Amino acid sequence: MANNHHPRTVLGSLAAGADRAARITHTEHMPPRPGRHADWPDRIRAEVVESVRQTGVGRPWQHQAQIASLALDGVSAVVATGTASGKSLAYLAPTLSALLDGAEAPNGRGATTLYLAPTKALAADQRRKVATLAAPLGDAVRPAVHDGDTAPEEREWARTYANYLLTNPDMLHRGILPQHSRWASFLRALRYVVVDECHTYRGVFGSHVAQVLRRLRRVCARYGADPVFLLASATSADPGEAATRLTGLPVTAVTEDASPRGELLFALWEPPLTELAGEHGAPVRRTATAETAELLTDLAVQGVRTVAFVRSRRGAELIALIAQDRLGQVDRSLPGRVAAYRGGYLPEERRSLERALHSGELLGLAATNALELGVDVAGLDAVLITGYPGTRASLWQQAGRAGRTGEGALAVLVARDDPLDTYLVHHPESIFRHPVEATVLDPDNPYVLAPHLCAAAAETPLTEKDAELFGPEFSDLVAQLEQRRLLRRRARSWYWTRRERAVDLTDIRGSGGRPVQVVESGTGRLLGTVDADAAHTAVHDGAVHLHQGRTYVVRSLDLEDSVALVEESSPPWTTMARDTTSVSVLETETEVPWGRGRLHFGSVEVTHQVVSYLRRKIVTGEVLGETKLDLPPRILRTRAVWWTVTEDQLDAATVGPEILPGALHAAEHASIGLLPLFATCDRWDIGGVSVPLHPDTLLPTVFVYDGHAGGAGFAERAFRTAREWLTATGEAIASCECESGCPSCIQSPKCGNGNDPLHKAGAVRLLRELLAGAAEEPTTDTGPSGTADGTPEG
Repeated sequence: MANNHHPRTVLGSLAAGADRAARITHTEHMPPRPGRHADWPDRIRAEVVESVRQTGVGRPWQHQAQIASLALDGVSAVVATGTASGKSLAYLAPTLSALLDGAEAPNGRGATTLYLAPTKALAADQRRKVATLAAPLGDAVRPAVHDGDTAPEEREWARTYANYLLTNPDMLHRGILPQHSRWASFLRALRYVVVDECHTYRGVFGSHVAQVLRRLRRVCARYGADPVFLLASATSADPGEAATRLTGLPVTAVTEDASPRGELLFALWEPPLTELAGEHGAPVRRTATAETAELLTDLAVQGVRTVAFVRSRRGAELIALIAQDRLGQVDRSLPGRVAAYRGGYLPEERRSLERALHSGELLGLAATNALELGVDVAGLDAVLITGYPGTRASLWQQAGRAGRTGEGALAVLVARDDPLDTYLVHHPESIFRHPVEATVLDPDNPYVLAPHLCAAAAETPLTEKDAELFGPEFSDLVAQLEQRRLLRRRARSWYWTRRERAVDLTDIRGSGGRPVQVVESGTGRLLGTVDADAAHTAVHDGAVHLHQGRTYVVRSLDLEDSVALVEESSPPWTTMARDTTSVSVLETETEVPWGRGRLHFGSVEVTHQVVSYLRRKIVTGEVLGETKLDLPPRILRTRAVWWTVTEDQLDAATVGPEILPGALHAAEHASIGLLPLFATCDRWDIGGVSVPLHPDTLLPTVFVYDGHAGGAGFAERAFRTAREWLTATGEAIASCECESGCPSCIQSPKCGNGNDPLHKAGAVRLLRELLAGAAEEPTTDTGPSGTADGTPEG
């Protein structure tokens, strides 16, 4: 950061406005750290070492040399170090060396490398890095990107000539593995598989990717290849165990970060209360979106290069839109230097934005996590994080985007008006004094594994030997698939014999069907897509949809044809869907007595229906009205944690029948809000229901469930950490300054019941009574957890 952009100076200027200093609840200063060098292993080719030296890297950091050495020894390894610590070079040096060795081998193609990225943006960025390092090496290294944006003729070239293939798990699942015979020469020579940003493969998505990697290993074995896996991860708890679960192989972890770090100033920022009243007269804070847009405007005016990370596509568009409008009032040349970057854009739009950011043409970018993942954006001075991103790993990943060249940087977490963000900005130790979470996944989830067994059988027939690769559920699931006539047994093998493609049985990102196309009704122009699971909430009739700074209103959603027709319009509001949910218990797997109460974990069936949407003023969030919707219910079989209380406990907590529904409902909302502190999830990915008398338990009951078929591990993690989780929930409600409940404690933005009834004091008393009887929570702390496509709370 240049002298005039020193982090303390920049933060001071942001805090200089009226009442702004009071919005900073905490600042954390992280001093610079020196780096520790090593030498490249002797077996790294001299040409590669020289090529690296030409990019300005004289000697590697110690962790880079360690990974290179393990790779050369044929040991699968994961490097889990901080952002901008040079993880790419750690795997590029040995893989490029192998390609050079292979080019000199007498058998022609020699060696190949497969690189997997979770996003197209990251693959494109890595392609640039590989090309730079490969330039002095002649045609011995032939990199190519092969993803959904790649033109047919380029795909053909990649399949025929490339020896460093950059793709994503989706293309591996849908394109490469089903057509493995066309890739035979590449797979036969496969020496290394690089799995970048592997901490993002968690929950259901991670479980799907784990099975795709097992299928890759199986197909490689058919061609006589046994590749070494090299994984790169953000700092996380036990990355070696997570990488082992992901790949199914023993993986050695390198976790000591030897790279230098520039100074980082990290501020926690809470937007102020407004004069407005929310639902039931609750106090309302200024939205994090509006606050971030204002901060982005101020930073752009000062010439401070900034990325504002935001959770949703709509939020990214909205922040860019507000900032552009305000910048236009300052200087007409400035609005064009701020833009939005998100998934769902067309390929040419994404590439154009990436180029503008790299060149410095853009001063400010409002981005979803499509940009978070490893894209090397040099020269950023500041990062704004709009709301806690769900995990500490992701928080540090985003904060690390600034100051990547080793200079000082500023990071600001702008709190949303919800229980978790409010808790964090007033409990900074939860961010700065706690380790990052473990990346946990559950590859044995039968809902995940079954379709991959069909895909594997289509690739090459299954045999009993495959049980070793696919795990303990293999035999039972194969028998079920045979019974359902999805697989057919001949002799000692199982075959896929249907006409349709087996890989079409599942979407590995769990989006529950083909994406909905967003089409401009007047012109027929395709604006972008929305995941099928999100369609009911994002592009229902009347929804406001933002794309490239333009505002559209959905005129009709056709679920059968997966098309949402929109018209350009600029209403002064945004929309937010509301839903209703009911839960029935299918099976109780585990239960623990908590005094007279009980804590349960098991399988449930959730019936979920979007019933209406709210219109809210754009900047203030004030509710303008509610409109009913007629959408079909969706049924989900998943996993849940639930707790029950007895009449005696209600009497002890002085929670009578008149306040019981509100007390349970408030405890449910707040517990969902706090769960991301204990499971690597997001409050939008989990759901809940509270019932004063549930027909299955015959007691007052609160459920919290995973928002994905078969479960994603959140509920199990909640069960494992229930005492700590519910204690934090009670503290968060009790410490909130409001009188009877607000969005910072017990109100939920997506409550299908309009946040009614809620009883704040009753929830505090009820949780205290429940926890008073709590035994030590179950000691096993390894429940799978991660990200699912969500079903929100009730």
